[in-house]
Amino acid sequence: MQRLLVLLLAFPLLAFGDEIADAKKRWSESPHGPLLERILPPTYELRQLPEPKSRGARLTVQYCVQCHNLPNPAMHNAARWPGVVYRMVPRMEGKGNLGKLMADMMVGVKSPSTGEVKVLIAYLRKHAQKSLDPKKVPEALTAAGEPFRLACNQCHVLPDPQRYTAKEWPAVVARMQENMEWMNRVVGTRPLPGEPQLRIEDINAFLAKYARQAN
Repeated sequence: MQRLLVLLLAFPLLAFGDEIADAKKRWSESPHGPLLERILPPTYELRQLPEPKSRGARLTVQYCVQCHNLPNPAMHNAARWPGVVYRMVPRMEGKGNLGKLMADMMVGVKSPSTGEVKVLIAYLRKHAQKSLDPKKVPEALTAAGEPFRLACNQCHVLPDPQRYTAKEWPAVVARMQENMEWMNRVVGTRPLPGEPQLRIEDINAFLAKYARQAN
């Protein structure tokens, strides 16, 4: 009975794994595979999806991983997600600014229905990045907050430190650092003339100062 319960709980992730495996197989057989695989970093995992049993999570995997690695709903804030999704749908239909190349890249890719698009947007907005309120954290706009500000602004809006506890933030920052290295952003691990030096310990200290209190 216990084994059955474990399998039932894991079923959504197992099903998602099949869809990701199918997408990777298609990439490996396509001349455009390396390009598609480089769109998003491969650091966000299925187990990290919020509400993994929800229809929104299922649609995120079903449609998004056809063209790139799994997106983190927190990669954009709520205001930005609708525009991103509405830009992606025509591309899944083989349309877009690349003409025939886009059509060739999207061979075998399915696009969501109007109803599915609404569910997908609602899910992504619900779990989107919560933006920092500078009125509540004015230090973010000072010299003390500069490492945090420069690092995070390269990829998304400044996150609300209250999103995680002081204990949780270092793992999140480490994942972001890996993403930044993968995308050739300024990381600060190797000092280069003219680049701001983003010390991870300074970023973690700033986030810990304003982090959500652990229960």
